[in-house]
Amino acid sequence: MPKYSVIVFDLGNVLIPFDYSKVVNKLNSISDGLGDKFARLYSENYEYHRNFERGKISRKEFLDTMSSWLEHKVSEENFCKIYSDIFTLNEKVVSLIPQLKKNFKVVLLSNTNEIHEEYGYGHYEFLNYFDKIFLSHKVGAVKPEEKIYRAVESYTQKPSNEHLFIDDVLEYIEGAKRCGWDGIHFQNYDMLIKELKNRNIFLDGIN
Repeated sequence: MPKYSVIVFDLGNVLIPFDYSKVVNKLNSISDGLGDKFARLYSENYEYHRNFERGKISRKEFLDTMSSWLEHKVSEENFCKIYSDIFTLNEKVVSLIPQLKKNFKVVLLSNTNEIHEEYGYGHYEFLNYFDKIFLSHKVGAVKPEEKIYRAVESYTQKPSNEHLFIDDVLEYIEGAKRCGWDGIHFQNYDMLIKELKNRNIFLDGIN
């Protein structure tokens, strides 16, 4: 059993569940079928979304494209708000961070973009718990690309096998494992606690 020194959390659907159907419904309420059209174009052009998360597409370019998809019926400011009003807080998982921080370096690693950061989750106070935050649009790479995991290692200065990664996307866990990390495929809180215990990571008041 390796001795971990770093616990790395994903953000979306681990600490903050998100629901894009809220975007679709809100856009449909603005103009009939507009949200459905947006969802289809977003899905068909998913690599465009990925490149925005990589920081390879500017905010202006991204918003110009979104405005075009939305037939110029939604202002940029309103779009940013609607596009980012998708997050809720998983308080039980968030509550683990300060406990883990007593014994481990705790890091956040997320595929995300600057609009979601500014308009969506950037105000959450739990972000202050982390020793360091790595966001794809600032690193210039997305999970499961090796560069983003190595960026974490360059900060922690710890051996690869001392990193434990918690993410809801199996593909991203596999990317971490290719870098020598261990990983927990997050599904729910109870399963996470069980997986932590299996690695001899115990938390106060949790049996």
